[in-house]
Amino acid sequence: MSALINEKVWLDKTIYTDAERNYYESLSKMDSVAALAGVPNTEINNKLNSLEKENSDLKKAVDDLRKLVISLQVRVESLESVGSSNNIQVETTKKATAQEDSDDGVDLFGSDDEEESAEAAKIREERLAAYNAKKSKKPVLIAKSNIILDVKPWDDETDMKAMEEAVRSISNDGLLWGAAKLVPLAFGIQKLQISCVVEDEKISVDWLTEEIEKFEDLVQSVDIAAFNKV
Repeated sequence: MSALINEKVWLDKTIYTDAERNYYESLSKMDSVAALAGVPNTEINNKLNSLEKENSDLKKAVDDLRKLVISLQVRVESLESVGSSNNIQVETTKKATAQEDSDDGVDLFGSDDEEESAEAAKIREERLAAYNAKKSKKPVLIAKSNIILDVKPWDDETDMKAMEEAVRSISNDGLLWGAAKLVPLAFGIQKLQISCVVEDEKISVDWLTEEIEKFEDLVQSVDIAAFNKV
């Protein structure tokens, strides 16, 4: 009986000791949690500070971009204004040129039905004089041709020197004789090859040929060896 009582007392002490140990361990963990709750979290604070700095930098970048856009807009508007001014000057120049051209092609004589004043008549005469003066300054292109003629005699007894002198005796405004030479044909017969420059409006080839063939005693025929525009 005594042994049972002692064993019960031992068990009661053991159970009490374990419960007490568990109780104190729980209190210790609670104290640790409370201590941790009171200590500031350094990592979180660092991240918050970093986010605040990034936010500040982002706002600054946005402000800089806004200022740049405004500056570019002002510059574009300035360039458009300059371009518009240049277009106006070009249009003005074109209108002035068109007006000058219109003055060149103005009706210098007007209508028979219109009554003109003395001042209008004076202006018309001045424009007519200016138009004629302007027209007279333009160079007139004279068309010319270089012709080489083959003048053939009747036989080998023809005086070729007399033939050349007869040909050169033909003279007219717009006719200029050039070099001449004798070219062998056959059987001792030679032909006179002579060049000349003529003004197309004044001298025709047909006329020149007919004039040479009028020397019937010396000339048997006339051929065109070459004909070139000058």
